[in-house]
Amino acid sequence: MFLLLLCVSAIAAAQPTTGTIRGQLKAGTQPLELATVTLPGTTFGASTDAQGRYELQGVPAGSHTVAFTSLGYQLQKRQITLAAGQTLELNAQLTAVPTSLADVVVTGVSRATEIRKSPVPIVVLSKREVNLNSNGNLIDAAVKGVPGLSAVTTGPNISKPFIRGLGYNRVLTLYNGLRQEGQQWGDEHGIEIDQYDIERIEVVKGPASLIYGSDAVAGVINMLPRLPNGPAGQLQGDVLSEYQTNNRLLGNSVGLHYNQRGWQYAARGSYRLAQAYQNALEGRVYGTAFQELNLTAMAGVEKQGGATHLTATLYDNRQEIPDGSRDSLSRQFTRQIAEGPQDDIKHRPLVPTADLSTYRINALHQRIQHYRLLSRSRLKLGSGEVQALLGVQQNVRREYNHPTAPAQAGLAVALNTYTYDLRYAAPTWLGLETTFGLNGMHQTNHNRAATDFPIPDYSLTDVGGYVYAKKTFGKLDLSGGVRYDTRLLQWADFYVGADSTTGFDRQLSATEANGGAPQFAAFRTRYQGVSASVGATYNLSERMLLRANVARGYRAPNITEVGSNGLDPGAHIVYLGNRSFQPEFSLQQDVGLSAYLPDAEVGVSVFNNAINNYIYQARLNDANGQPVVVVPGNATYQYQQGRARLYGAEVTVNLHPKTLPALAFNNSLATVTGLNKEVSLLETNGAAAKYLPFIPPLRTRSEVRLTSQRAWGRLTNTYVRAVLDYNAPQNRFYAVDDTETRTAGYALVGMGAGTGFLGGPDQREVLQLFVQLDNALNTTYQSHLNRLKYFEYYAASPNGRRGIYNQGRNLSLKVIVPF
Repeated sequence: MFLLLLCVSAIAAAQPTTGTIRGQLKAGTQPLELATVTLPGTTFGASTDAQGRYELQGVPAGSHTVAFTSLGYQLQKRQITLAAGQTLELNAQLTAVPTSLADVVVTGVSRATEIRKSPVPIVVLSKREVNLNSNGNLIDAAVKGVPGLSAVTTGPNISKPFIRGLGYNRVLTLYNGLRQEGQQWGDEHGIEIDQYDIERIEVVKGPASLIYGSDAVAGVINMLPRLPNGPAGQLQGDVLSEYQTNNRLLGNSVGLHYNQRGWQYAARGSYRLAQAYQNALEGRVYGTAFQELNLTAMAGVEKQGGATHLTATLYDNRQEIPDGSRDSLSRQFTRQIAEGPQDDIKHRPLVPTADLSTYRINALHQRIQHYRLLSRSRLKLGSGEVQALLGVQQNVRREYNHPTAPAQAGLAVALNTYTYDLRYAAPTWLGLETTFGLNGMHQTNHNRAATDFPIPDYSLTDVGGYVYAKKTFGKLDLSGGVRYDTRLLQWADFYVGADSTTGFDRQLSATEANGGAPQFAAFRTRYQGVSASVGATYNLSERMLLRANVARGYRAPNITEVGSNGLDPGAHIVYLGNRSFQPEFSLQQDVGLSAYLPDAEVGVSVFNNAINNYIYQARLNDANGQPVVVVPGNATYQYQQGRARLYGAEVTVNLHPKTLPALAFNNSLATVTGLNKEVSLLETNGAAAKYLPFIPPLRTRSEVRLTSQRAWGRLTNTYVRAVLDYNAPQNRFYAVDDTETRTAGYALVGMGAGTGFLGGPDQREVLQLFVQLDNALNTTYQSHLNRLKYFEYYAASPNGRRGIYNQGRNLSLKVIVPF
């Protein structure tokens, strides 16, 4: 009996206990390459080959769930029972999902994710959508295409992004994933990025502090350049030329791309210059001309096991400084020629016509130079992946505001920033995707030879770490994580005193100060905070999604909010900070519904955001209610801190009937209300303090576009379009001490057309033409977020209109020649 049992055991051991699953995946009639086949909850998985075939060997016998996934296609799951020793043939047909659903994003998520998988609202703007519009700068281009995104402007080339009513250091701008550090607390300069080099813009609407730390409390705008992806061994590129009639803007750019055996190279040079812009009421607006140079170079290698790319950029912008001074009766622009008591604003000379219609930059201007070196790497470690981003930036900003000494900078600061971002995307375990991250920066600021010192020399160090997890339960995707941040901000005593040789102020050493009080007394404080996020996306059907997210955002006070104590000459404002400020913490709830129907795409998103320790600017008045004047001719603002609440909604309805494939009718609406919830401020000022500053009014945008579905001879992708952009009156504004005033509503009409030209033996597109007419009716208007609206020296105006108005009619012509 013992020998018999041994024989039975040997026979049983010889029988197989595993099997094989294999088959083919198709999309329609075509094999689907690089699709993924997995057994959720196990380590078994494979990718399909060029014929769409896969094979899983050594699978334990029993019941299993087989999951088929591929970017751009609907997830499919099959239940199977595998017998021991069986080879099971399991084929599948995957269904493509709408393009808008299949788009993959890298911003605001721990690893590349389809938009439909993100519980946070993310909008993608392609380069073609940017080219359809005439843009003064890259942020303006994004504003026209993303509901809920607005901008505080100071002329055509200076725009600060705001997301759902929050801006400045609450919106994190990225260049290819690297946080943009360019003294973004200032009003009077824009984003130091070449708009002609950007292939794609991704906008996250809502707190992204979990991934990025401080300054992403309102959202993120990531501007992604193009990577070389054309035929190997073939030099490609494009030449772009642009002209705009309103300010006679001239823009030219040349880009080159090359790749061979995994090595990739790219370069671009761009130059733009413009005269002062104009409108029907004021003619040309003195102080708004600019000249901008951009150079970019990239080299990298991409292999099966990973990739590394090194990018270097240079940005050099000479931007005039408007101050809005006028002749009190004629309302013609005047210019400053003297300083101090000798500068009589009422008797400044008129600006000569020749100085209004010139590309020459006037003596009172700012120069901003930004240098960037960026390294991005990823390395596969088994089924996981490590990503590393390292960046070095220097931002040099000078403002020349002395008419009697035009070569002497009023403000001169150099900001050096060293940034790192490390992520480990762990292998999927039991269907759980987990990412661990560590990122931060070290920053130093140095004042150079200048006469005005709004901020001291300082150093700032940020460190933050997080864990993020995501798991799919059938139609439900859950994701969330937690993060801890700390920031150390410090500076030594900073002394300022008169320079007897020039008559201006200058920085002094402690010895030279001889016991005098420093303008900035030494300071050292550590800020810290925890941010978190949890969200869900539920697939009601293949074409309908419900998403919800709750996030706690964190933002440490920036240098100007804590340490400012002086004149920013470009802004014409004396800023006063507050050393006792605490970090801001927000709690935002976001719920959205997206429907991708055969004839339409509909999206609705509502949000509610409560912020503790909210920091904002307010004019400083004395005990008699009169404005405090520290520097004559300049307003004085002091930062305040309190509680705030913002809530609103965005709606998009894009119609594209199948019966009329050439027609697209796109509509959007965005509204946000910002409430001041600080009890003491409301008790003191009443209704004037009810609302927050810099809140955009309700805005709608409608576009009708007809695009040819076939080539007309040598013409391809031909389109015509009409746009109506409506901004409602803003009656909800921060009225304490006349910080803001009511803004009237307005509607802007735009029209455009464009086409591509085919040529060569292969009949490829050899030229692209875009024509756009903005503000076609030459409407005279002021945007509520236009800072120039408040550039006014007189309490009353003979024509009843105060401040500076926005740009008038503008015809833009853009030509792109790809090669």
